Amino acid sequence: LGMLTDADQERFDRLRYVELKHGRICQLAFLGQIVTRGGVHLSGSIDQAGHSFDSYPNGIAALFGDNAIPQAGLLQIVAFVGFLE
Repeated sequence: LGMLTDADQERFDRLRYVELKHGRICQLAFLGQIVTRGGVHLSGSIDQAGHSFDSYPNGIAALFGDNAIPQAGLLQIVAFVGFLE
């Protein structure tokens, strides 16, 4: 593809590191989907109102629909993941 024709070893090593990191994140996301679809959820409540983790649907229905995660909660999740990155 010619993407690294003028790159040095340091750039190659950085791209390899980032690729491994993203692969591990994808593996964790897949494992999280399989576990929650299998019915395993965190115990306790997710907010001060007393909603439990298993009161929200799995998959894309957790983002869109009647019982979706509130937008403020979704923003907190995205902000936290951005902070970790």
